[in-house]
Amino acid sequence: MTNVPARVSIIVPVYNVEHYLTKCLDSLVKQSLPDIEVLVVNDGSKDNSEKIIKEFAHKYPDKIKAFTKENGGLSDARNFGIDRANGDYIGFVDSDDYVSETMFEEMLLLAEKHQAKMVICNIQKVDENGKIIQKLTQLPNMPEKIVLEKNFSVFSDISYFACNKLFKKELFNQKRFKKGVHFEDIQLIPQLLLECEIIAQTQNFHYQYLERTDSITKTHTEKGLDILKAVSDVEQIFSKSPYSHKNEVLKNFQIFEGAYSFLAYLAYVKKEEIFYSMSDQLVLFMKERQIKIQDILKYSRFGKNYLLSLPLKKKIFYLLFFAGQKRLIRKLI
Repeated sequence: MTNVPARVSIIVPVYNVEHYLTKCLDSLVKQSLPDIEVLVVNDGSKDNSEKIIKEFAHKYPDKIKAFTKENGGLSDARNFGIDRANGDYIGFVDSDDYVSETMFEEMLLLAEKHQAKMVICNIQKVDENGKIIQKLTQLPNMPEKIVLEKNFSVFSDISYFACNKLFKKELFNQKRFKKGVHFEDIQLIPQLLLECEIIAQTQNFHYQYLERTDSITKTHTEKGLDILKAVSDVEQIFSKSPYSHKNEVLKNFQIFEGAYSFLAYLAYVKKEEIFYSMSDQLVLFMKERQIKIQDILKYSRFGKNYLLSLPLKKKIFYLLFFAGQKRLIRKLI
């Protein structure tokens, strides 16, 4: 493999995605930014993923760096990549998703133009035929350059996906994804944001997030409790940050991630017993943080009441939950 200096390292954890991997890697080797490296970490796949990775590494030796390791989960594979990344900036792409050709060129340009340690782009949810299902605008009505101190509401408004962002590598000097948990993005990315003075954003929908048919039918489990643990971890870091006095923003973060995101997950928990025990954990979470139903109903995101902006079915689900009508909810699910 020839050693080309990389400005951007893109880390792709791979686990049993033979049907989607070619499209993902294709979109990365065709990036308009020439000085990139793509670290493809095969996390113990048992299908043909390894074969596909080898073919790409052979065809694009100056771009693809292939690694194989024992299965350790998404966080472990990402951390493995971070440890081996040579770029000034790091990006993450999930192996069943794909990106636009100019994604990393534009995001690097914005990072350098504004001296931003984190750059964000919009996301499109697509189906297996590439049809757009939903457009997810990340920071509407915000400038390209965002000074965190002056616009700190973004801390609670932002969606904490790792994959639609470009990070200055130094953000990972002391931090890694937490191993053995789910919702590792909610646990780590807010911590990284607190280290940024400036972030930048593009309104382009560069990241194509695949809504897989097999993932839609998946039953949710107790793993969702990791959302509440992630929020708790962030709270500890927040209390030691220069923004620790911004209680209102922290409360909004707790409401959005701890209540709304958790409930969105809970809606797909099919086992009644697990549903009720997880509901009890949420009630306890709210009680400990003195979050009242009123706070949740009044919660605004990007200046709009969040509950009112939701589709009807979600709205009914949330309202029934907060009204304590969990038995009625079970009939909805």
